[in-house]
Amino acid sequence: MARSTKEEALETRSRIIDAAEKVFYARGLAQTSLADVAVAADVTRGAIYWHFKNKSDLFDAMCEQVRLPMETLMETPKEEFANDPLGHLRSSWIFLLREACNNPRSRRILDIIFLKCELVERNDPVWVRQHQCYLDGLARIERILIDAIRLKQLPEDLDTRLGALTLHSHVIGLLNNWLFSPTSFDLAAVAEPLIDSCLDSLRYSLALRVNTAQVA
Repeated sequence: MARSTKEEALETRSRIIDAAEKVFYARGLAQTSLADVAVAADVTRGAIYWHFKNKSDLFDAMCEQVRLPMETLMETPKEEFANDPLGHLRSSWIFLLREACNNPRSRRILDIIFLKCELVERNDPVWVRQHQCYLDGLARIERILIDAIRLKQLPEDLDTRLGALTLHSHVIGLLNNWLFSPTSFDLAAVAEPLIDSCLDSLRYSLALRVNTAQVA
């Protein structure tokens, strides 16, 4: 009986997350109430509060269904980057961009995060999560670039901070542009050459060198 009850609770939680994903996608985060989610999931508001503290907690659980580019880098074990950090960075991001194209759930959740997540209050848990993910991701990219320099995959005078900002802006901007207008270009087809072009800028752009870069 206890096992059945536990399974039912997990099924209800999963149903609430699925419903939230659909309603957030249709209406946007700010315009969706927990009552809207309860109706879509065919549960009571009490059932939602049993599993989630508030809308931000529910949003966070939904985000756990898909990994953002920065979060994926943070979670990749360091040893996997040990011998070829730049190669693993390249393959990870190409996979993630193509996953956004080929996995409907990934696409919906990324669409919510990038285009339908109206973040206003900076103390809101949703904003805090996104902001921390951004900072941690930049730091992780910079560590990967430092490792790549050590292995002579990149120039030793590369400004790793500017390099990390370049990569982040390139990948997140590419994903955001495609989510905004998916028919304007074939993301799956251009993912590889565009990631390669960005990595090439780290190798060859003089503007990204320590002695010539204009550091703010």
